[in-house]
Amino acid sequence: MSNRIYRFFIGRYGVDDLYYFNLIVYLMLFICNIFLQSTIILVLEGIIVLVTFCRALSKNIVRRRKENNFYLKIKNNILKFFILLSKRFKDRHTHMYKKCRYCKTTLRLPLKKGNHTVKCPNCQKRFDVKCRRDEKIKVEVIKKKGLKGS
Repeated sequence: MSNRIYRFFIGRYGVDDLYYFNLIVYLMLFICNIFLQSTIILVLEGIIVLVTFCRALSKNIVRRRKENNFYLKIKNNILKFFILLSKRFKDRHTHMYKKCRYCKTTLRLPLKKGNHTVKCPNCQKRFDVKCRRDEKIKVEVIKKKGLKGS
């Protein structure tokens, strides 16, 4: 019996990242449907399960790989955005982030007040950057004056 199952799965696509994503979406819908008891959510669950298992059992490996690569590209772009957002927040007192005007690469620059000429490491072109950063010190001074005057 196990030999038959093994032979059945030869040449099938199998499990990938998109499979796991679909599974997580199905589980979230399943949990929502426990509380809401909607037939629309039930139909969506069935469609997601059907599509997920059809993808896993498909023999069209090239097409499934293209679908998975498309999903990974979208996922990585979203992750890059949130990683850059967290880096900007952590470095907000020491660095600033500017985009190159020519190649749109995001550059991490030290916070130094004034006008600076920056050379992009990607496209090797130079452009001017203006930094007006002393807001943190001004905010602290305003808070101290407000406390003394009270």
